[in-house]
Amino acid sequence: MAAEHAPVAPPLDLTAQEPIPPAGVQAALAVMASGRLHRYGETGATPSEVSSLEAEFARELDRRYCVAMNSCGSTMFAALRALGVRAGERVLTNCFTLAPVPGAIAHAGGEPVLVDCAEDLTIDLDDLDRKAATSGARVLLLSHMRGHIADLERVTAICARHGLALVEDCAHTMGAAWHGRATGTWGVAGCFSLQSYKHANAGEGGLLVTDDDDLAAQAILLSGSYMLYRSHLARPADAVFERWAPTTPNCSLRMSNLAAAIARPQLGATLRERAARWNRRYEWVVRALVGAPHLRVPQRDAREQFVASSVQFLVELPPAGVERFVAASAARGVHVKWFGAAAPAGFTSAWHHWRYLGVPQELDRAPRLLAQLCDLRLPLTLDEAACVALAAQLRAAAAEAAA
Repeated sequence: MAAEHAPVAPPLDLTAQEPIPPAGVQAALAVMASGRLHRYGETGATPSEVSSLEAEFARELDRRYCVAMNSCGSTMFAALRALGVRAGERVLTNCFTLAPVPGAIAHAGGEPVLVDCAEDLTIDLDDLDRKAATSGARVLLLSHMRGHIADLERVTAICARHGLALVEDCAHTMGAAWHGRATGTWGVAGCFSLQSYKHANAGEGGLLVTDDDDLAAQAILLSGSYMLYRSHLARPADAVFERWAPTTPNCSLRMSNLAAAIARPQLGATLRERAARWNRRYEWVVRALVGAPHLRVPQRDAREQFVASSVQFLVELPPAGVERFVAASAARGVHVKWFGAAAPAGFTSAWHHWRYLGVPQELDRAPRLLAQLCDLRLPLTLDEAACVALAAQLRAAAAEAAA
C-alpha cells in the first residue's frame, strides 16, 4: 500500500520572488512620473534608462556593445538574423533546452538540428563535433540550459574547426562563468534574460552582448531603433549603420525604459550577492539528497562557476515510476517539473513536443535522460530549513513511487 502523503505545511511556493530593490522602485516611479516610457525621443540629450542599462551591462562583461530588447528570445532571433540565417538554413542547438531556443531559430526561418545531451545535462560534445561536420550548419546556438555550462574551451575549438559562429543562450547563466571567463563572451554574441524567473527580474527583457560592429548595428536596427541609433551609448560608428540600414527590417523588439529602470539596480554587486545566495540553497538541497535511493543529481565540473537558481535531478525509475514520483511530490506540496511527460506543462517541454521541427532528430542519450529528468526552482525566499524540508519531501516521494 502506498505511504500516506505528508503535505508540506505551509506549501512551498517555488515561484516566489524577492521584492524589486528600492533603487529600482524609485527609478521606475521616476520613469512613470516623467511619462517617458519609450526608450527613444527625438529631442533632448539625456541618456535613456535603456541606453544606460546597455552601457553598464557591456562594461560589466567587458564587451563593446549591448543591445536591449523585449525578451531573450528576441535577442537570439536578432543574433541569428544578423549572422545571415535564412529560410531553411540548418542551425545547431541543444536538444535539452526550453522552447524559445528552437523558437528563435524558427523565427529566423532556420531549421533546428538538435545535438544530444551528455550525462551532466550539457551539450554532447562528440555529437556536436559529428553534426558540425555533417549538417552543413554555419551557426551553433548553444543553450546553457538551467545553468549547466559545457566545456567552453572544447566548444569553441569545435566551432573553430568547423567554421561555426557561436551564439550563447545565457538566459540561465547571468553572472556565471566557465574557468573564470563569463558566459556570453565565448562566441560572437551572448543573449541574456531579464524575465522574472531569471537572475535579474524586470518582468521581461533581453540583453545581447557582442564585440562585432556589424552584428551590433544590425541588432539595434532589428530591435526597432528607426534612425535614432545615435542615442545608444554603446554602439558602432555611423558608417556601420549606414551600411546596414537600407536592408535591415525594423522588427519592433525594443525594451521600455520602465523595464530598464527596474533591472539596472539588480546588476553588479546585487547580482553577485544573489548568485552566492542561490548557490548556498543549491548546496543545501543537494547535500540533503546525497544517498537518496532513486534520485541522482548530475555531477558538475570544477571549472563551472554556475549560478544555481534551480536544481535538476534524475528519478531513476521506469516512466510510470517517475509519473508516480511527480504525483507524490505534488501531494506533498512540491510541484516538480518533469521533462519526460507525455505533454508539455507550463514552461516545461521537450524536443518531441516541438512538432514544427519537421524532421526526425538523431538523439541517442536524450530519450533516456529526459524521461527521468526533473527540475525545481530554488527561490531566494527559501531558507536552509525549507531547503532541507524540500529535499526530505523529494526523498519520501521517491520511496513511495518505488514501493
